[in-house]
Parts: sequence; C-alpha cells; structure tokens
Amino acid sequence: MPRLTTYLSSAADRELEVAPYGEVTQTLATMVGHPEYPCLGARSVFRSDRAQIEVLEEMGGPEDLAELSDRLHEFGRDTDPDGGFASLIAVFRSPEPTSEEQFESLLWGVLRDLDDGDDQPWAGGVSSDPVQPHFAFSHGGTAFFVVGLHPAASRIARRAPLPTLVFNLHQQFENLRTGGGFDRMRDAIRTRDARLQGWVNPMAEDHGNNSEARQYSGRQVPQDWVPPFTPREGDE
Repeated sequence: MPRLTTYLSSAADRELEVAPYGEVTQTLATMVGHPEYPCLGARSVFRSDRAQIEVLEEMGGPEDLAELSDRLHEFGRDTDPDGGFASLIAVFRSPEPTSEEQFESLLWGVLRDLDDGDDQPWAGGVSSDPVQPHFAFSHGGTAFFVVGLHPAASRIARRAPLPTLVFNLHQQFENLRTGGGFDRMRDAIRTRDARLQGWVNPMAEDHGNNSEARQYSGRQVPQDWVPPFTPREGDE
C-alpha cells in the first residue's frame, strides 16, 4: 500500500468537489483506514460503522449550515455515547482552503453561525467560554469536540481532500476517562502521529490543561491566541 501522503496526493487529484457522494465517502473511509493514519478513535468509528457522513456544498452556505444543524440535533439526540466512538462528519465541496489561517476562519465562521441559530441551552458539564480549560462546542444541547481537516494542513493527520469538520460526542471521551482507557489511547495516538510526521504535535494537550478550542482547526496557534467565538448571552 502507498504511503498515506501519497494516497492523499492522489485523492486531491480526483476532483472530489464534483464527485458522487459514494466516491467522497469511500475516499474518506480509505484515508482513515490507512495503516499509517494515527487517530485510533477515527479508525474505531469507521470499523464499527458509527460514522455519519454528510456531504455538503459550501462551507458557510446558509442552506448547508441549516442542514448540518438539523443533522447535529438528530445525531446528539439519537446516538448513544455509551455505545462506543461515534462521529458526525461534515464534508464540504467548497471552498478549497489555501492556507491554515483561511480554514481556521471558515471553521469558526461555521461554529458561530451554528450557535447563532441554536435555540437549545449550552450542554451541561462543559464551559461555553472558549478560553476556559473545560470549553466544548455545544449544539442542540449536546457537547462536541470538533476536529478540522483540510488539504492545506501542515500536520499530515489533519489533511483531507476536502474541507471537513468532525463532530465527536464529548461524552465518549469522558466515558473513556472513567473507564481508564483514555491515557493509553492518547499516548498511542501521539506515538503514531509522531511516527507519521517526524515530531510530536505541539498542539496536542490534555483536556483541562488548556481550552480544546486551540486544537479545533489543527493550526499551531500562538500562546496568546483567542478563539474568534462569543457564546450567546446566557449560555454560561
């Protein structure tokens, strides 16, 4: 099998922005299933068929965000966090980010718009303040850990042929901590990522040490970086 970087390069040439839904989802599944792909949680999601993939047209398009909002509400309501890892994966056909800064701006624009249209209170057990250590994004009353992937990512593990937002149920990580498996999985992922990239991801931090918002886009942000997100009044 070719290296993961080789596969990603070939996938980028497939014009997935106009490809059928099945080709887009299969490309994503093959990427995650590659032996070098470091995220064991993502691999578990696909192996157990708990990846819900939505292919949308425009990152930031009003109709696409309305559909994503509906899917997030349903996903948070209907998915059992005790049943193992599960993710809602939103893949956008456009625009194609040409820099990590551009993707970061697009990502936070999506989260702001989703929050603006959300009529549910912030999820319990997490902070709505993006600079606080226990922040997590909330939509429809469910807390999510968001992972952004895109073609211009400097970290190989954060590259994908199309801009992608992965919404992971936050509760599943808490369950893993309670069960005692979190540290083992975290250490295994960091080892695999360092082997793939050549060095440890400087943005990989333990929950509670710093805001997870710093990790959402995958860009290495400076220490004084402030997330471009203001929660709705009363969310806290």
